Formats: sequence, C-alpha cells, structure tokens
Amino acid sequence: MSTTSQASQRINALLDENSFVEIGALVTARATDFNLKQTETPSDGVVTGYGVIDGNLVYVYSQDVSVLNGTVGEMHAKKIANLYDLALKMGAPVIGLIDSAGLRLQEATDALNGFGEIYMKQTLASGVIPQITAVFGSCGGGLALIPGMADFTFMEEKKAKLFVNAPNALAGNVVSKCDTAAAAFQSEETGLVDAVADEASILAQIRQLVSVLPANNADIAVGDCTDDLNRACAEIANCVGDTSIALSQLADDGVFVEVKQNYARDMVAGFIRLNGATIGAVANRTEVYNADGEVTDKFDAVLTARGAEKAAEFINFCDAFDIPVLSLTNVKGFAATKCSEKRMAKAVSKLTYAFANATVPKVNVIIGKAYGSAYVAMNSKAIGADITIAWPDAEIGMMDAGLAAKIICDGQGSDAIDACAKEYAALQNHVTSAAKRGYVDQIVEPADTRKYVIGAFEMLATKSEGRPEKKHGTV
Repeated sequence: MSTTSQASQRINALLDENSFVEIGALVTARATDFNLKQTETPSDGVVTGYGVIDGNLVYVYSQDVSVLNGTVGEMHAKKIANLYDLALKMGAPVIGLIDSAGLRLQEATDALNGFGEIYMKQTLASGVIPQITAVFGSCGGGLALIPGMADFTFMEEKKAKLFVNAPNALAGNVVSKCDTAAAAFQSEETGLVDAVADEASILAQIRQLVSVLPANNADIAVGDCTDDLNRACAEIANCVGDTSIALSQLADDGVFVEVKQNYARDMVAGFIRLNGATIGAVANRTEVYNADGEVTDKFDAVLTARGAEKAAEFINFCDAFDIPVLSLTNVKGFAATKCSEKRMAKAVSKLTYAFANATVPKVNVIIGKAYGSAYVAMNSKAIGADITIAWPDAEIGMMDAGLAAKIICDGQGSDAIDACAKEYAALQNHVTSAAKRGYVDQIVEPADTRKYVIGAFEMLATKSEGRPEKKHGTV
C-alpha cells in the first residue's frame, strides 16, 4: 500500500497501528475512452481493505482524490462492492472515507452501473452490519446517496461538501447566500450528518462509535464495566432541561456518544453503556448547556417534526441491531407552528410506530411532564414500554391542570378554577394516579435512577416478543 496518499493516511490514522491490509491494490481502470488508457489510475482511485479498531474487525474504503479526482468508475465501484461482500460474509462494519468529484464522466454508463452496484450492496447490508461514512472533500450528485443510505455520517468542518445539487444550481440561491453543501447546513438543516469536526476528531469519533456498536445484527454490544452499578446520580434532578447531561450521568463512566448532535436539538439521541451493555437512548430536551455551564438554547417541552423523525430513525437502527432502548420523557404536547404542522402528524406517527414496532427491551423514565398524545408517543406503556419508571414530581395526564380547569369550569370564577386545578392535579396528573392504574411500574428518587434502569435492562435481557407475521410495516 502506498503510504504517501492522503487516502492511505486517513486509513492508517483511523485503524489500530499496522493493522490495515489492502485488497485490490493493483486494480486499475479498464475503460480506454478519452485517453484513459494513457492515464495512470493506481487502485482506480480508491484504497480498500480491512483492519481493526480496538481489536474489532472493520472494512474500510478511502477515496483517493489524487487519482482522477477520486471519481467513481467501473472498477472503483467494484472494489467497494467487493468490500461489502466480504463485510457481509464476516459480519463486520463498513467505513467509507469519501473524497470524490463524483461520477467518472469518461466511463459513462459503466460508472452509472457502478453507482447502482454500491447502492444495492448498501441496501443488502442495511440492518445487518453498521455502515459509517465520513466526508472529507466533495461528495456530490449520486455520490450523496451513499452517506444517505449509511447509518452514521461525519463531515469535516471546512473542506467537506455534501450535496445532490450544487448550491449555485438551486433557483434563487448562490453559495455566498446559503451554502447548502456545507457541513453546517447538512448537520443543522437536513439531519444527514451526525457530527462535524476537524479530520483528526472525526476519525477519533468513528473509533469511539465502533467501540459501542455491535459488529452485526447477531452480535451483542457489551464490554467491561468498572463503574459502580449502584452509583447515585446526585445531580441528575437538575438535568431535566439538558438530558444529554442526564444521560451522561446515567452512563458507565459518564460516556454518552451522541448522534445528529446539531439537528433537532430538542430531541437527544445516542448511545450509552449500562453495566457494559450498549443502550440506545432518546430524550426530550428543553435546554442546551455549553462547556462553561451556560444555557445556549431553550426549547418548549414539545415534540417537533424534526425531533420525532430523528428519534424514530435512531430507534429503528437500535431495533435492527438488537440494542435496548431507554427514553427520558418530558413532553407536554406538540410544536404549534404552520411549518411544523406540515409534517407533524406523519413525523409523530413514525416515532410512535418506531417505539411500538421495536421488539428490543424498552425502558421509559418520566422525568418531568408527560401530557397527552405526545406522552403516549414517547415510549409509553400503551405502545410497548416494558418498564416505566417515574420520578416523584413527574406529572402524567391529559394536559396541564390549569388548562384542564379552565375547560371544566368554563364561565366560573377564578376561585372555582383554582380549586378545580388543584383537584385535577391531585386526581388526574399526579404520578401516583398513573401508578395506581398500572401505567407506571416504579416511582424512584432521581438519584437512584441508574441502579433501577440497570436492573430493569438486566431483567429484560432475555426478552422475546412475538408479532403478527408480515413482510414489513408501511409507516
């Protein structure tokens, strides 16, 4: 393997030292049109092979922009397709490091067919082995479907470009007005990109992600746990707003691997370990704190269309790879704007379906308000949560007691409304009311949440749930 190309350097930086074994190093382009015969195409513009990350087998391809701008031709695509065949046989993740000008024009239909072959392999691999992509340069046109079909995508913060149509090709837009190909747009607006960082940080984050994921859908992601299983989370009651911090407090050694970090920040999604086992976590969020402990964003405790879609996609991944799901619920309704209304019903339907359809162990912790249909959609017992835990000051019911009282006592004085609100809160919204009806299994102090959640997932470890026979759902 050449150690001089940037493509090779990225692979070496990603994998355990001296672990990479290249496959297909001598492959070159077969096409001869437009003087390609006279053009050197070493490895046909993509370095492919296998190695290990923390001892775990992975397959990697890295596009070489120094060879015909990293364009995808017939043999370039066949090398990637072959890598997928090996990965599927061995049950190991595929990691694609993308830096390419796209389709190789000189190879026309052969190159187009090559794109299709890659898409087909990705489809077969979906839900069987994890697929991770990282964009370091250009990734445009049909090439953008590759990260779109992957499970996780990273983007270099300055040089990377990801687009189907270039910014200047969009009616009424120029790149200076809105760079739709930039990492900021793709991570904050489209929800395609999980994390944006410099190259070294991206490679480090991929290594961390691989370390918490199962190798395939028959593998169990579990490691050693050195953290105290009964550790009290003394500060977690103060983290109802920023649940990314709450999840870090629950996790073994405080490690939370967040996905889609910059998209729909009112919904948190990512992986933690509990007693060494990987758990997928989703949580409503109303505040975002920076590293200095300052609040940088605030949200209403409502479901948004983007947040619901983000969570649904993540839950589907977890279910496909047999990763248990934990939810932290604090929601009082749905976002009420004209823009969100366009997608709200369908988005929340997808979230509800994802929770209800998942057969993995599911635990819900109600940490704040849990009102109405939004609560039902957030992994409630009605749609299949195996264990529901609530904090003592949680509120569970149809709506806020004050609003309910105004409806019930319409036309009556403020004293009557206030009295009704107190009665409604005690009878309908109090957590013990839900527990008496069996909708809550345990009421626990916030500081004890970690040990109870660990206990619940250990009890559910051998869960098996039958469903009606069908090819697949349609939601």
